[in-house]
Amino acid sequence: MRVITGSARGRKLLTPEGMDTRPTTEKVKEALFSAIQFNIEGKTVLDLFAGSGQLGIEALSRGALRCVFIENDRAAAEIIKKNVASVGFSSVSLISAMDAYMFLEHSGEKFGLIFLDPPYKKGFIEAAEKGIERVTTENSIIVCETSKDEILPETFASLPLSFDRCYSDVRIRIYRKSEDTIY
Repeated sequence: MRVITGSARGRKLLTPEGMDTRPTTEKVKEALFSAIQFNIEGKTVLDLFAGSGQLGIEALSRGALRCVFIENDRAAAEIIKKNVASVGFSSVSLISAMDAYMFLEHSGEKFGLIFLDPPYKKGFIEAAEKGIERVTTENSIIVCETSKDEILPETFASLPLSFDRCYSDVRIRIYRKSEDTIY
């Protein structure tokens, strides 16, 4: 796994061992960043259910202002810390080993770009919607990664679905206020 482009282009990232964390494939990551590439620079990012932190790191590499990484698994949070340090983004990163829902309930911060990539088929995205709505603005972008057969609504956290694509067994849905909706 590597950073695709930007200031950390080509840098390799560590992944947590075992089956508890499922890294986003390079093909899927390239597709989702192609869809949002012009909407990253200067944004504050939330990488919820962060795993290895690769999505937040990719956003930082492409010009995001800062990223908050939330990962419940302590071993995975340690991998995120190592990855962030190895690409030189420690000063613009906050990594917390905590429950995603607790973070959403207590955070007072707003995010312009939110990545949701929880374990598949467990209802975590739907359960997070109310909390996500508290940390978004009307111009936020929410990127959800699920299995291809999971159903998500046409509107999420008051934002309309603007992008819906399957890549093998993975589905990427992007919610944002946008005139160029792509299905």
